[in-house]
Amino acid sequence: MIRLPVKNSDENYYPGKLVCVGRNYREHAEELGNVVPEAPLLFLKPASAVIFSGDKIIHPAYSDNLHYELELVLLIGKDIADANDAEADVALAGYGVGLDMTLRDLQAEEKKLGHPWTLSKCFDTSAVLSDFVLRKDYQLTLDENIILKVNGVVKQNSPLNKMIFKPVELIKYISSRLRLEKGDLIFTGTPAGVGRVIRGDKLEGEITNVAGLYTEIA
Repeated sequence: MIRLPVKNSDENYYPGKLVCVGRNYREHAEELGNVVPEAPLLFLKPASAVIFSGDKIIHPAYSDNLHYELELVLLIGKDIADANDAEADVALAGYGVGLDMTLRDLQAEEKKLGHPWTLSKCFDTSAVLSDFVLRKDYQLTLDENIILKVNGVVKQNSPLNKMIFKPVELIKYISSRLRLEKGDLIFTGTPAGVGRVIRGDKLEGEITNVAGLYTEIA
């Protein structure tokens, strides 16, 4: 069982599931030629996909097109189902930054065939996490920037307020479809600028004032 690194907390958080939101930035949807969704587009990653800052991403041998997607990650602090606005807000315990790694060639084939995205999203080391900051220690304004560098070159840089569906709205919606439990994580989507990485590339991601991470492609 994976224990999440949460700063200034005596509580233990263990992720049962990672709920991921697709196409939550208009520019990202458009850069991939996708329709902007009217409701959050959801998929899951298993907790077994998680690694942490400093660990290496293992590039699967069966893909030639591995993409980075840097995202704000929400930490759920209590069990909720079908939450209202107030309950969704209380359930949000903290924030981190994460990489949702995607095998874009496999995803394109899955979409073409009308299949789920499982094989392109759920491979080992496909979810990289930073430390988490509790809300009592930092109040997110959404004016923070999410920034990713590959080999020192900025590839993604966007204010969080460009998200279509904001954090509390996401928690409320997701909890109306499936129960959220303490320790679960919500990857809130990535801004424009996604791209391919290859073995040896070094990735640095951050959300200003919140958290940062570092990883390499092996």
